[in-house]
Amino acid sequence: MDFELTREQKMIRDTVREFAEAEIAPNAAEWDRTEAFPLETFRKMGELGFLGIPFPEEYGGSGGDMVSYCLAVEEIGRACGGTGLSFEAHVSLACTPIYLYGTEEQKKKYLVPLARGESLGSFGLTEPGAGSDAGGTKTTAALDGDEWVINGTKIFNTNGGVASTVVLTAVTDKENRGISAFIVPTNVPGFSVSKAYEKLGMRASNTVELILEDVRVPKENLLGPLNAGFKQFLSTLDGGRVAISGLAIGIARAAFETALAYAKTRVQFGQSISKFQAIQHKLADMAMHIELARNAMLKAAWLCDQGKPFSLEASYSKLFSSEMCTRTCEQAVQILGGYGYMREYSVERNYRDAKLIEIGEGTSEVQRLVIARHLGC
Repeated sequence: MDFELTREQKMIRDTVREFAEAEIAPNAAEWDRTEAFPLETFRKMGELGFLGIPFPEEYGGSGGDMVSYCLAVEEIGRACGGTGLSFEAHVSLACTPIYLYGTEEQKKKYLVPLARGESLGSFGLTEPGAGSDAGGTKTTAALDGDEWVINGTKIFNTNGGVASTVVLTAVTDKENRGISAFIVPTNVPGFSVSKAYEKLGMRASNTVELILEDVRVPKENLLGPLNAGFKQFLSTLDGGRVAISGLAIGIARAAFETALAYAKTRVQFGQSISKFQAIQHKLADMAMHIELARNAMLKAAWLCDQGKPFSLEASYSKLFSSEMCTRTCEQAVQILGGYGYMREYSVERNYRDAKLIEIGEGTSEVQRLVIARHLGC
């Protein structure tokens, strides 16, 4: 069993880290304050090949693997949770289903510009009445000649207001609850976007409601086989859960590093608070849990790269890392005391950003259900 990263994996991780520290971290607090989506930063990330890390070069990608991609998500999330979320959603949820299930023509037309960062993508699954119960989708698609006519509403769409392409689900067989996936350009008539949500955290990430009123797309924009969309999206979410674990680890690292540095310089009762056992135990637990979360993520990513089943490991990773992240950020705020509650330090932003990861791409409750089913319960 070899835990050593390859030369290519280290190079991608280090390149992304250098960019994130120089271009993202210095702006994260301002993006959070103003809820500004960093479009120009994403353009730069596209030029550097970050937005296509796990895809072959023939489709505009960088030819990397899942491990490299997850490490990249971690580094961007460490610099800014919201930017990390939009990065992960673009790659995992918009690009990946096109790569996995798209025709050659679909990949050339849609995946190439997405992977190169020439455009951004979004993922439409959740609806007002269909959250964890994604099978309760109400959006419909009906074939009219050579076009699909789509009607419905999708909510909580990451990147929805800045995307040129949305991959979404719609009911195509009402009697048998058949759901299909479609590639929908956002510039077609009938497609509209609500005002961006005002959120607790991840405020640099664009999140909107999508409204589709008699939206027409060509017949060939069906993604994969008819009525196979639900299975496709479950598979897509497995990969997304591994990648979003990297986001959780990155945010937790940021909070931990701030807390550790603060504890070493904050003096109380004649010595730095890092000398007190109560603080040492908090820091030790934080460091241990971050390391364990990364190991779980890397195992799931490695299984994916080997073409082996990884659904169970994806849920292990997503559940543990997301709850670890919230706990770590909470403890970082506690170590900083009153300063941890102030915007002067980044841990309050880390804490706000962390909570979403326990909700998005399958809640903690759903992850426990997935694990239980694998156990035969």
